[in-house]
This record gives sequence, structure tokens and C-alpha cells, in this order.
Amino acid sequence: MNSAYLILGSNIGNSLEILQSAVKSIEAEIGIVAAKSNFYFTKAWGNTNQPDFINQAIHVETNLSPQELLEKILAIEKKAGRTRTEIKWEQRTLDIDILFYNDLIIAQPNLIIPHPFLQERNFVLTPLLEIAKDFIHPVLKKTILQLSEECKDTLEVKKAF
Repeated sequence: MNSAYLILGSNIGNSLEILQSAVKSIEAEIGIVAAKSNFYFTKAWGNTNQPDFINQAIHVETNLSPQELLEKILAIEKKAGRTRTEIKWEQRTLDIDILFYNDLIIAQPNLIIPHPFLQERNFVLTPLLEIAKDFIHPVLKKTILQLSEECKDTLEVKKAF
């Protein structure tokens, strides 16, 4: 069984319902959801002229390969109404990013693991702290707790409920 950490986000539609539905789809199509963080409200990162996001980190145990995991995630996003464009950081019904897959380091044109910017983003680190504070980043060789303490991102992340 493989271990993957994902970050989910939504800022279009009923984001809470969309995220809850995405977790159900992940359980049905990807594997066992071993842990879930609380939901967090965050301002949009990068392109701030859009609605706030709701984010959640999850830990999934799966038999899928990293590439198969990516394909399933893209299908779940599409099912939720996600339309991908060339514009970065735009609003979306559902965004799912693979943060870690075991302790693998993957650099392919369509898949980079660990996520290359996770250590720079509070909206990723804060929910991840709840479920993986001692996980060691395979490239940076620091725990999620250490990365969170060193993060220079000033974007506020608030527990939603």
C-alpha cells in the first residue's frame, strides 16, 4: 500500500459540499482516506482578485501508481466541474494537488512530487500540520512542522468550523 498526501481546494459553488464529495470520490476511486484535516478558509494565493478558498489536506492509502493517482484526481476534478486553462491561480470548483507520494521524488512533465511550492504556502502547510506534522519532506529533509515554522507566507489561514 502506498501513502499519498493531497491538498484539496475550492472557491466556486458550494465549496464545502464539493470538497466533501471529492473525498467520497477519492475513497471510492483511489483508496482509503486514513486522515483528514479540518477545513480552512484562505484568501486566494497568487491571483487575489477572486473568492476565498476552502482547503483540506488528506492522507490516502492507495494501490495506484503516482501516474494513475494523477489520472484519477484529474477525473474527479473534471466531474466536479473543473475546467483547466493556461491561466495560473484562477478560481475553480475543485483543485486537488499531490503533495507527497511515499517518499518518492518525481520530476516528469505532467507530474512533480513533492509539490514544488508546498513549503511556501500556509494554506497547504497549516492543514497538513494536523495530519502529518512529523512527515519528512524527501527533498528538503525537514518535517512539515519545521517547514511551517520557517514559512514566510503571510496569508492568513483560518479554521472554517
